[in-house]
Amino acid sequence: MTDAFQPQAAHKFSFGLWTVGNIGRDPFGHPVREVVSPVNLVKLLGEVGAWGVNLHDNDLVPIDATAAERDQIVKDFKQALNDYGVIVPMATTNLFSDPAFKDGAFTANDPQVRAYALQKTMQAIDLGVELGAKIYVFWGGREGTESDATKNPLDAVKRQREAMNFLCAYVKDQGYDLKFALEAKPNEPRGDIYLPTTGAMLGFIQTLDDPSMVGVNPEMAHEHMAGLNFLHAVAQAWDAGKLFHIDLNDQNFARYDQDFRFGSHNLKQAFFLVHFLESHGYDGPRHFDAHAYRTEDQAGVKAFAAGCMRSYLILKEKSARFQADAEIQAALAEVNSGSSPVAGLGQPYTRATATALKAHRFDREALGKRGLGYERLDQLVFDLLLGAR
Repeated sequence: MTDAFQPQAAHKFSFGLWTVGNIGRDPFGHPVREVVSPVNLVKLLGEVGAWGVNLHDNDLVPIDATAAERDQIVKDFKQALNDYGVIVPMATTNLFSDPAFKDGAFTANDPQVRAYALQKTMQAIDLGVELGAKIYVFWGGREGTESDATKNPLDAVKRQREAMNFLCAYVKDQGYDLKFALEAKPNEPRGDIYLPTTGAMLGFIQTLDDPSMVGVNPEMAHEHMAGLNFLHAVAQAWDAGKLFHIDLNDQNFARYDQDFRFGSHNLKQAFFLVHFLESHGYDGPRHFDAHAYRTEDQAGVKAFAAGCMRSYLILKEKSARFQADAEIQAALAEVNSGSSPVAGLGQPYTRATATALKAHRFDREALGKRGLGYERLDQLVFDLLLGAR
């Protein structure tokens, strides 16, 4: 590898314990890799140059651990973070694996389950803050239905709102420096998950008691599962000032959640995403929520982690070339120039501007006949990405 593509702390690359720790089990096959301890996963991430490691509560502390076991595990983990120069920028709660959450956590019909979910999350927030996390992600993997006969969606959203309001108040009452980021997914493991897209989450946030402390954590694979354009979701979140965190991976459209290595399938989508993040000054974590192919051993897992970061940095370098390429920039200027400007367009409404626009005479036929040059521009991008320019 060239030095230009070596990860640095400034790049803010992070992985979850559940990503590099994935043992390769799927619905049709047994595990193909042995369980690796959190301490050794931190060691792996330190060796490949990652900046951060993220975790669910039970990725680190087993759900049935005693208080003494919990304290020893956390002590050893903190020592590993210090030894290998890795930090914990984000934490979250596992509210989907245990059978207690088979009908959801915050949206479950059983009030005992909803109360347990709040208790578990408060304890997990305490753990995340203890480890240094500044962002807390909520992914409602079981917050949904297989049959709409079983749960009223209005009740479900109301319950989610009550839970988020309660937890926001808890964080403020504890004096924690922590922001929440909501992660959308359309389906899997539930047949339909509530608030399935980033746009839905953005709308939901505005109904909370304190929308300012809650943003989103969009994931590439989750938007692609629904056949949507991930870049557009990220841009909407950025425009709303809500892009608190981001999950990077890759995914064939309209498939199950594949969580491939970043950049491994959809090269143009990955490029335009990196170009957006870099050119707009996104300064948050770049988290790779992906895992190695099931074909891989531990050496392959290490190659996967290094590959995610390398791919991002290669695309970052391509973004800089895109900005510096005179022909591409000229083509961009041309496609954005249009014809002559129209008075009043892009200005706030006044009666005068409205009157001027209504009176303006447009050459509709000329507008329809004008070629826009998009084919040439898109080919220039393709040539750039494939090394032909």
